[in-house]
Amino acid sequence: MSDAWEIVIGLEVHVQLHTRAKVFASASWGFGKEPNEQVDPVVLGLPGTLPVVNREAVEKAILFGLVVDAEIPEQCAWDRKNYFYPDNPKNYQLTQKDFPVTMGGKVEIELPGAARNIMGEHKWIRIHHAHLEEDVGKLSHSGSGSLVDYNRAGVPLLEIVTEPDLRSAAEASAFLNALVVKLTQAGVADCDMEKGQLRCDANVSVRRVGDTQLGTRTETKNLNSISGVRDCIIYESKRQIAQIEAGNKITQETRGWNAEMSRGYVLRDKEDAHDYRYFPDPDIPTLKISRETVNRLKKHVPEAPFDRQRRYIEKLNLPYTAASVLIADKALADWFETAVAAHPTNAAGIANWAANDLLRELSAQSGTEVGSDETPAVKISLDSCLIKPAQLAGLVKLTDEGVISKQQAKEVFTEMFSTGKDALAIVEAKGLRQNSDTGELEKIVAEVIADPAVAKSIAEYRAGNEKAINALKGPIMKRTQGKANPVMIDQLLRKLLG
Repeated sequence: MSDAWEIVIGLEVHVQLHTRAKVFASASWGFGKEPNEQVDPVVLGLPGTLPVVNREAVEKAILFGLVVDAEIPEQCAWDRKNYFYPDNPKNYQLTQKDFPVTMGGKVEIELPGAARNIMGEHKWIRIHHAHLEEDVGKLSHSGSGSLVDYNRAGVPLLEIVTEPDLRSAAEASAFLNALVVKLTQAGVADCDMEKGQLRCDANVSVRRVGDTQLGTRTETKNLNSISGVRDCIIYESKRQIAQIEAGNKITQETRGWNAEMSRGYVLRDKEDAHDYRYFPDPDIPTLKISRETVNRLKKHVPEAPFDRQRRYIEKLNLPYTAASVLIADKALADWFETAVAAHPTNAAGIANWAANDLLRELSAQSGTEVGSDETPAVKISLDSCLIKPAQLAGLVKLTDEGVISKQQAKEVFTEMFSTGKDALAIVEAKGLRQNSDTGELEKIVAEVIADPAVAKSIAEYRAGNEKAINALKGPIMKRTQGKANPVMIDQLLRKLLG
């Protein structure tokens, strides 16, 4: 994109809350059920039925507000948003227009660094508000007909509306990744985009750099992947710039996105609020939110992911890459901290095992690909992990003390993961304990140095080629059946070679 233009983006993120029942009905809900199995008279809006507010849904919405430092008002209320569409069984949607459950807030994001292992720029994105509403059903089109499934209708939906603070597709992706981590770690939502649990509308406009007036925006609806949001923003901003540079005006409109063709298309002219004929719902009284409830929920707010990242880097001396992997999954980070408590002198060593070897094995076990755009949170389960935190700490301690080498530690870890045995028990059973007897090792090193077969390597080392010393280590390890302490071997070689 030309440096002469600036993109202005605001997102409306629709998140299905993690509750047992629907937001105004007692019907349960979940993914993968037979069509229209999870409905009841209230969901279908049959005559004589009345909605009852789900307390769990309201508390999950309040908890989200506390996680993003939002204001929790003393009361909220519901309105009817009127429109006629087959997936809307009542012909209106219960939502919150004027009195939402949370106001304000902010989310910290991290942009990609110049390199994969370098921390990128951090930025705060403001939240305008978040309101609680009910989801609608799902339409399936086939040939000339359409079918409707009302299982999703009435599911508690939290719509999170940002301020127009985002300035690129990369920032939008970073925001969604950060938001998903916050929602999942607080237990507010699962955010599985493949199951439709998080959907996004992107409001995009462009303006010339230096302008303060916002341009005419378009809204692209129902983007169901983070990569889809990214690609849509790139496409739409380029389209708008091309239109303006060609002398045309941007039309305020609602658009759709064809992911297969990577193209947007017009759905309809953009609606305004008055088109929906909002009015207060007469069946649901204004809900008062007590400060006792808010204070109780504050106790369940987890440490902010990037606060944890900074603590790991500054207090535990973890490398940026390991800290970033660990904070993406609260259970894994908690597991790591328990391990560190058992062996606090080498947090970085434990982090390396947890963020790499342990995570790799857990991901392979669950069949989950970690780190893709569509699964920003590390989705693994520690429930079935046979290695306990103290056991991994024990493995790192054995390595630190020179009982086993780092190469031997990998062999031990593999058996620990499959059996759950302690590292020391495996070391003793397999006879893996390193030979750290200085006198014995010095004798072996001297014998190897005296061997004419290594004379060339010795000459090269003494001539200044540091790498030549490695050719001497192989024969020593062979004589000790791989049990010699490699650190001691290196020290003894340098001592005897002068």
